[in-house]
Amino acid sequence: MSFTELFTTFANNLLPILLIATAGYLVGKTLTVDSRTVGRIVFYIFSPLLAFNLLSTSHLNLKQAISTFGFAAVFILSMCSVAFLVGKLFKLERSHLLAVILTVGFGNTGNYGLPLVKFAFGDDALAIASIFFVTTSILFNTVGVIIASLGNSNLKSAILGLFKIPSLYGVALALLVKFTNAQIPVSLERTIEIAANGAVPSMIVLLGLELTKIEWTYNFKALGVGVLTKLALSPMIGLAIASLFGLESFEKQANVMQAAMPAAVATTVIANEYRLESSLVTAIVFLGTVLSPLTLTPLIVFLSR
Repeated sequence: MSFTELFTTFANNLLPILLIATAGYLVGKTLTVDSRTVGRIVFYIFSPLLAFNLLSTSHLNLKQAISTFGFAAVFILSMCSVAFLVGKLFKLERSHLLAVILTVGFGNTGNYGLPLVKFAFGDDALAIASIFFVTTSILFNTVGVIIASLGNSNLKSAILGLFKIPSLYGVALALLVKFTNAQIPVSLERTIEIAANGAVPSMIVLLGLELTKIEWTYNFKALGVGVLTKLALSPMIGLAIASLFGLESFEKQANVMQAAMPAAVATTVIANEYRLESSLVTAIVFLGTVLSPLTLTPLIVFLSR
């Protein structure tokens, strides 16, 4: 794995995302932009139509969809368990431990993971990555909310929240269309394609906008545990689970790449909502995102071989 190979991989796959995200960050810092509104547009329009377009036009079969769902669920639960053990090893306080579990368990599989998988491995891998993203969203809105609320959340509300995830419907409708061989009218097909084409750049800009809200923390032990556990252990655990599931080719590439993503920006939202060490959570998200090219670049090279 030469320096030239690493640099070329970084320049071709990660740098475009970082440059667009930086543009979004600068716009958010210099202009009055409501990132929540942009986020809602991406969440309710672009994300579900992207998922629908990817899955309905891909060559995926039901077995691949189920294995991806299983991989993502096993991985997320494994990472939450690892974060708990590492946090206990370093004797983190309860609130700091929960913040670490939240950020280590849930990666940025949407506005960072999806475009990166597309650039690195193509559209078939992107279809797999979109299922991983939806699975993450489902678990984030149940398990993630429970973690953030210190065990005091309303489980019924968390479960009902699943039905508010538009991408879930995009995946379900795409699988229905695909496996019934239904024909989509040309006008509707073109509408979906236009929206899907706008999804990836919108997600990257949103990543930059959301990073403008980052706070800092002086709890360097918890910060180090969160960032290093997520960046260093996630790829290795992802590779181990991929072997366990017997994943190969673009399935392995997409799933392991999504597994290796830094902490999700969305974790800062529920951290603020439930008063869970928000400065620590946002610091882990920011530092992990900035340092992620150091682990993601060699991982892309490895998975491409």
